[in-house]
Amino acid sequence: MDLLLAYTIFHVLVSLVEIVAGIAMVAAFINRRPADGWTKLFLATAAITLFGGFLFPFHGVTPAIVIGILNVVILLVTVFAWQRASTARLWNATFVIGALALLYFNCLVLIVQSFQKVPGLHDLAPVGNEPAVLVSQTVLFIAALVVGYLSFKGTRRIA
Repeated sequence: MDLLLAYTIFHVLVSLVEIVAGIAMVAAFINRRPADGWTKLFLATAAITLFGGFLFPFHGVTPAIVIGILNVVILLVTVFAWQRASTARLWNATFVIGALALLYFNCLVLIVQSFQKVPGLHDLAPVGNEPAVLVSQTVLFIAALVVGYLSFKGTRRIA
């Protein structure tokens, strides 16, 4: 097996673990339950996915590189806020917003990559801006807003 293909498979698997951990973490947010285990797994896999994404060959600055850099900044702020979430509401809110943003961007990448790489989906949207892609992204955005609202409903340390 080609080294790049093996690395790509590893990267995708870690990304999927990140999404599952993120969903479990958000479910804990919504149910006002501690999520330390899921949070640690989510943040660790987010770091592996983000920093690992920069190891793929690229030529010039692309939207993916820009989003990757933005997500690295969000990850660093989120980890810092998570470590301080029990001391102030502002840090708790910063952590929740950062974690939700990281999960949102990872799910957005999943949608884009799925339409680019999965044959049946690619047939629906060969260019990437067709209605199927736009509807998927819109549904994800609305879901992120609802989850964000539910995560903030009530106040107490939820990390």
